[in-house]
Amino acid sequence: MSLDQRVFAWRGHYPNPRAGSGSLAGLRLGVKDLFHIAGLPTAAGNPDWLASHAIPEHTSPVVTQLLSAGAELIGKTQTDELAYSLNGLNIHYGAPINPRSPERLPGGSSSGSAVAVAAGDIDIGLGTDTGGSIRVPASYNGLFGIRTSHGLISSEHMVPLAPLFDTVGWLTRDARTLAQVGEVLLPDNLPRQFERSSLRIAVLLPLQNGALWTPSHQTWLKGQSILQGFKPIVINSDWLIRASQCFRMLQGRAIWQTHGEWISQNQPTFAPDIHARFQWCATLTDADQSAAEIERASLQADIDSWFTDVDLILLPTTPGAAPLLGADASWMDTYRSQLMGLTAPAGLAGLPQVHLPVLNDQGAPCGVSLLGKRGSDKALLQLAIDLCGTHS
Repeated sequence: MSLDQRVFAWRGHYPNPRAGSGSLAGLRLGVKDLFHIAGLPTAAGNPDWLASHAIPEHTSPVVTQLLSAGAELIGKTQTDELAYSLNGLNIHYGAPINPRSPERLPGGSSSGSAVAVAAGDIDIGLGTDTGGSIRVPASYNGLFGIRTSHGLISSEHMVPLAPLFDTVGWLTRDARTLAQVGEVLLPDNLPRQFERSSLRIAVLLPLQNGALWTPSHQTWLKGQSILQGFKPIVINSDWLIRASQCFRMLQGRAIWQTHGEWISQNQPTFAPDIHARFQWCATLTDADQSAAEIERASLQADIDSWFTDVDLILLPTTPGAAPLLGADASWMDTYRSQLMGLTAPAGLAGLPQVHLPVLNDQGAPCGVSLLGKRGSDKALLQLAIDLCGTHS
């Protein structure tokens, strides 16, 4: 398996009569291999999926919009199997190498898009984010990335994971390109910026003995004049665990409702960890779903309360740098739960979140996120420019 095949499911020239004109002219595009493109196969990271599905006859409207704006399609990028992982590993097509930290995970499931952007092979990495699949690889590869408000951008002609939480997102090396793509894909009627003179910021803080904000996070925060005078939101580790477990339950139930019949009929080969997750999804019941929906309502009420007299919330995107390749499986299980405690709030409440690659941990990239109210996507993108306009 070549390095190129680990990153790209297909690479070549895709005709675009609009190339060279439009707001995205000259920008190279990679499309996560969940989005359908007419005439090209969609493998969704799994050869059994590829073998059991016809070549698409229709193109995702998201891809059409980007091509119409002049972007040049370079290829379809690899993904973790059916997008059900945050690691960036794929037993069938190989693991893309993290260009910023080769000894660490590249992050998934938008792994190919992230690695291709970080390596400079493309300028825009189109992906999806259900439980963190844009935000996590953005953090691990030192990129800007956005998970958009749930339902704001079409998911038509795209392989779903869990429609209850699936969103479209993208990755870039700089904040201005991230915002340029937003001007193409996001609705025109969204607010474009926050009122700078009265911007109200909150920061998630741990109750006790937490590592939610590392010393490097705190140093960065103190250096941002626009973010001074923030409101602290104190949470404890139990709340993060509840959020992770609730999200996991509802996501798993939605996944089995979406893919259970295909899995049962085709018995596809998955990586052991992904196979175990699908098996767990199959055990979830209506009662499990009902209990999780009640818990979600409680957690969402908490999240809503965070935004009382607040425009946006700062939080770490991930617990720190990407895990090392070959990390112990039991350690990874614990880490995944911690990670999803940070990514779950946006999913549970359907909120937009923008990652800023402003930090390093153990010599590897990480960063912070801007979590906004539903529909504040463009305002978050503009704030990312204000904070990091010269960062790339």
